[in-house]
Amino acid sequence: METVSLTEELRRRIESLIRSHDVVLFMKGNRMFPQCGFSARVVQILDQLLPDYATVDVLEDPEIREGIKEYSCWPTIPQLYIRGEFIGGCDIVTDLYLSGELHKKLGLRPPERKVPNLRITEAAAKRIREYLERAPDKFLHLSIDPAYRSELRLGPRHGGEIEARSEGISVLMDPATAERAEGVSIDVVETETGVSFRIENPNAPRPVPELSPREVQRMREEGVRFEFVDCRTPEERAIAKIEGTRLLDDETVRYLESLPKDTMLVFHCHHGVRSLEAAERFRSKGFRNVYSLAGGIDAWSREVDPSVPRY
Repeated sequence: METVSLTEELRRRIESLIRSHDVVLFMKGNRMFPQCGFSARVVQILDQLLPDYATVDVLEDPEIREGIKEYSCWPTIPQLYIRGEFIGGCDIVTDLYLSGELHKKLGLRPPERKVPNLRITEAAAKRIREYLERAPDKFLHLSIDPAYRSELRLGPRHGGEIEARSEGISVLMDPATAERAEGVSIDVVETETGVSFRIENPNAPRPVPELSPREVQRMREEGVRFEFVDCRTPEERAIAKIEGTRLLDDETVRYLESLPKDTMLVFHCHHGVRSLEAAERFRSKGFRNVYSLAGGIDAWSREVDPSVPRY
């Protein structure tokens, strides 16, 4: 990629964006649909703490994408600014969040850091110990995102995590996960591909319902009113799109957020994974009539409209 020079005009554009809101995140994608794991992690943290903040999608503007790196003297994206102060990227924001310092910078009270009660079965504990013995410098981490998707992984202790114990095993988690983890049970199950962990959370809401392509098409033919939203990237949409849908960009996010909370929203992506994530995000904002297109645009092409290209 050609290097972008930080001209005075570009500097003024960046400073205008930074001044546009108390909290500004330069990221890949937008708040409702991050386009990289690091951006998604910072969005997840900020969503725990703030009802409103600004995001700048650097994928939509190559000049801003390269210029912000020179402006901040920071080589990667995302980048967080609070009241004009550059805070850092994903790792720094995560560390500040775990320690409670990010709360202070935002003018918020630090979390209570209550340790949840959770249970690891004997069978799961045996398997976890085997993994820990092979990685003596690692610890067991549990994460539960706002959609109550759970993940176990081994990793280093960062400092600032909340620590719970069961069967003599330490489980490290961030403050938001700890609030969602009360009563969690961790077990192992046999699957076709081997043994895997099963995490049961009594606090989790029901999954986002899915609609088949034929169901959505029938709704359109019958004149049912709903918003049909494409969660893919602009590049994917240029390859193939369902007529009548709108891309989930910043403008669409603002439009959707202005609608009544009982508005029917149907999200689609390529195969149906990202649309579930987007639907969960809008449901977490109070929308009650939210669905995902099962199988995504690929299934739509196969089952409803073969003229839509597959890729």
